[in-house]
Amino acid sequence: MRIAVLGGGPAGLYAAYLLKRRHPEDAVILLEQNAADATFGFGVVFSDRAMDFLRADDPETADAVTARMETWQDITLVHRNEAIAIDGVGFSAIGRLDLLMLLQRRAQAVGVELRYLTPLASLDVLDDFDLVIGADGVNSLVRRSHEGDFGTSLSYLDNKFAWFGTPKRFETLTQTFVESEHGTFNAHHYRYSPEMSTFIVECDRQSWLRAGFDRLGPEESRALCERIFAEALGGEPLVANKSLWRNFPWLWSERWSHGNRVLIGDAVRTAHFSIGSGTRLALEDAIALSGALTEHRADLPAALAAYEAARRPIVEKLVRASKTSAAWYDRFPEHMRLAPYDFAYSYITRSGRVDDERLRAMAPGFMARFEASRSRENAA
Repeated sequence: MRIAVLGGGPAGLYAAYLLKRRHPEDAVILLEQNAADATFGFGVVFSDRAMDFLRADDPETADAVTARMETWQDITLVHRNEAIAIDGVGFSAIGRLDLLMLLQRRAQAVGVELRYLTPLASLDVLDDFDLVIGADGVNSLVRRSHEGDFGTSLSYLDNKFAWFGTPKRFETLTQTFVESEHGTFNAHHYRYSPEMSTFIVECDRQSWLRAGFDRLGPEESRALCERIFAEALGGEPLVANKSLWRNFPWLWSERWSHGNRVLIGDAVRTAHFSIGSGTRLALEDAIALSGALTEHRADLPAALAAYEAARRPIVEKLVRASKTSAAWYDRFPEHMRLAPYDFAYSYITRSGRVDDERLRAMAPGFMARFEASRSRENAA
């Protein structure tokens, strides 16, 4: 079988690696428009136990990734200058470029042909391939070439966000909420290496307009974000890398394959970054697709149908959770009227999947402090 994989992100690299590892006789070629060492963004985050799914299928890769990760067991929320720790909510993070380089080495080791700096204007040049995998992200050429056939829909959240880095080290994944003269702002920040952290700035549209971000250039925008979050940054700068203001895209495809074209990762759907599952979903897609292609080796339509059937229920559940989470962030200026502990409780229960009983089990320290604050408020 001749397989072309479009996209050199985690989804494409891991799918190419798994397919070539399982079937060395196949020709697996990965095509990426950017250079091998180019990356946009900084670190990627995985929720607690996120490596378990990988370890079950591919312990060598799991060990290699885990060795490069920063890990922590708490979330910290900063509201009205009060830092509130929520215990028992572990995360891990790794530099995006580190992850890409690691996956590149694994793909090369099994014989995947990696073609970087190879932009495609049309899929016509891939007509002689038996299978074309679209792992080329939200702006996927594979999907856009057959948009109606995939049944794709696209809409955008109203909030604005920009992705920065900083040399400031944060000990936990932290959410810092700030009221300024321009309005309300939030930063999602976490370390992904001993020396660097991701720093995502988010705000409602009205605050974004009042601050003049619609008129500021990239450097002016970065400098203003530094001033808004000066206390959180502790004198450290923000680092830009294509750090443009964006609206989060809700992308969904009703069908995940068309003919011999199939989509994985953000090419098929998006999940909001606030639940830390985007890269995990992409890697799980790669595992499921390679497994289906192995099980139905002689029947490509059956393999692609099996891949979608296995993944769709899991993905639908996570996307629903991410939409609920995103809706909370879409209204975070309203939530900021709450007292700090009530605000933190609203945050941690935002997905609807965590009730008081589960919170007492997973975050006993936070729940004890939250219930004590409630008792003090009732007594007053």
